[in-house]
Amino acid sequence: MTSKQRAYLKGLAMDLEPVFQIGKSGLTPEVTEAVRETFHTRELVKISVLKNCMEDVKQIAGFLADRTGSQVVQVIGKKIVLYKENKDNKKILLPL
Repeated sequence: MTSKQRAYLKGLAMDLEPVFQIGKSGLTPEVTEAVRETFHTRELVKISVLKNCMEDVKQIAGFLADRTGSQVVQVIGKKIVLYKENKDNKKILLPL
């Protein structure tokens, strides 16, 4: 992903509300599976990590990206934005 594409996705993500919250239990297999299923209908997903989660936010973002086949767009504070292209139902056209 180029820096121009990443900047475009960051702009789109500004208006998104977080779809998931990761709390005290941390990154569970259920959360990972739910995020994976969300990519069937969305290409851009915002996730909020609650204050009571003791895991590192950047580490959570990396694990989620690896396990769902997505890419980390950004991690700001306790918010994670992931992108995964949906080949069947493409909604976001990235700039070249």
